[in-house]
Amino acid sequence: MPTKPKARSMPEGQLDHHAIDQFKDVPIRSSIEENNKIMEELFKDSSDIVLREFDIENGPKAMLCYVDGLVTTSAVDAALQALMIFKGDAFTIDRITEQTLPVTQASKIQFYKELLTNLLSGDSVLFVDGQDNAVCLGLRGGIRRSVAEPETETVVRGPREGFNEHLRTNTSLVRSKIKSPRLKMKSFVIGTETHTNIILAYMAGIVNPKLVEEAEKRLSRIKIDGVLESGYIEEFIQDQGYSPFPQVQTTERPDTVAAALLEGRIAIMVDGTPFALIAPFGFWQWLQASEDYYERFMVSTLLRWLRMASLFVALLSPALYIAVSTFHPEMIPTNLLLSIAASREAIPFPAVVEALIMEIAFEALREAGVRLPRTVGQAVSILGALVVGQAAVQAGIVSAAMVIVVSMTGIASFTLPRYNAAISIRMLRFPLMLLASVFGLLGIMIGVMVIVGHLAKLTTFGVPYLAPVTPVDVSDLKDVLVRAPWWKMKKRPKYLGTDNVRRQDPQQ
Repeated sequence: MPTKPKARSMPEGQLDHHAIDQFKDVPIRSSIEENNKIMEELFKDSSDIVLREFDIENGPKAMLCYVDGLVTTSAVDAALQALMIFKGDAFTIDRITEQTLPVTQASKIQFYKELLTNLLSGDSVLFVDGQDNAVCLGLRGGIRRSVAEPETETVVRGPREGFNEHLRTNTSLVRSKIKSPRLKMKSFVIGTETHTNIILAYMAGIVNPKLVEEAEKRLSRIKIDGVLESGYIEEFIQDQGYSPFPQVQTTERPDTVAAALLEGRIAIMVDGTPFALIAPFGFWQWLQASEDYYERFMVSTLLRWLRMASLFVALLSPALYIAVSTFHPEMIPTNLLLSIAASREAIPFPAVVEALIMEIAFEALREAGVRLPRTVGQAVSILGALVVGQAAVQAGIVSAAMVIVVSMTGIASFTLPRYNAAISIRMLRFPLMLLASVFGLLGIMIGVMVIVGHLAKLTTFGVPYLAPVTPVDVSDLKDVLVRAPWWKMKKRPKYLGTDNVRRQDPQQ
């Protein structure tokens, strides 16, 4: 049995509660008074830290430590009651842990780093006088948001449950959908101050082992003081940080995570946020919604075509209007050209300024609708757009045609099921408008070529961003622009390099 390290001296006033890592070699004391002194110094001016001293019946003194609000009070009361009526002569940590405490999760700890990490994560810690170990009790509780329907990924047909801010609730939702021992969930702790728990989930025997290895390497390289949301992790692990395109998918839906894991992807769940990360994430996943796999394949294929058309409308329609109306009016039918010319006759600004005014106003109204309370946010965004658009036309600031183009652009951007992808399209719309105002259709072609070239060069965890279209793989095209029937999709995507390609009749 290994000997316990010699206790390091802890001079008063030298305890740094900002650096838990310095306690990795500091063993727990056998004296209640000394442990109490250390804890009081560490958590000075922390009113939510409870240090409850009591006497075990016919036995030594003990102290229970927990964070008020992060524990289940009834479970704490039950543990204290069991300890106060403890009977017997052997007051050892082993006996208390194995025979006395009514707690399903109880473990011994030797060092203060583990003690502090568990305590601040919601566990309770028990000290017993004369024992140089402590007991960590899994009594986590507190107020948690219940499982509810995701707000950013609503569906007509499909599960209505979504992740919440509790990591173990989220892992249980995924586990309830994939009832297999192949589902692995590796734990990481990131953040020198927050010590945020993070789970890397994957399907052993299906996922490419190199993908898991690369994900672990990228997570282990993160050195930051705190992780408060999965967006922190996303920026650290993506392949190219300066690309406008998302390389990691975000989702609130357990069924989306489960489907991705079964395809051979990985998922990262972060404590404190309902948004999980999925990788690799390529361009064609922009057009795919979880509902596509619950509806009949013909309906899903039609919706994907609609989203692709909407993507081009959202990206190109303002730029095309500027280019055609400014440089290429001969491309417009005569009657329509006369109507546009009549509407723009009193407008004092060129088409590009007109478009910028309306696009910026539309984006501001959309942002206001998101930030305002839900009861008034929709009214502000809808009525604001109508009022501002109508007033701008009547005041002669913008033309009616421009209002129509901007409205079509906004509606088209809402059809994309991936919010982070829609933001990329909204950003790229502005440089394309400027190129169109200077070079006309040639400028749009140059901009599109630059975007496509960047997409062709981009990777996500080493996987080409445009796969399986480039490099082309005909067998994987069954789930790109079309969604083949389930009985036709017998194999997982080859470009993911999965260990087990077949998903139907996997033994064959």
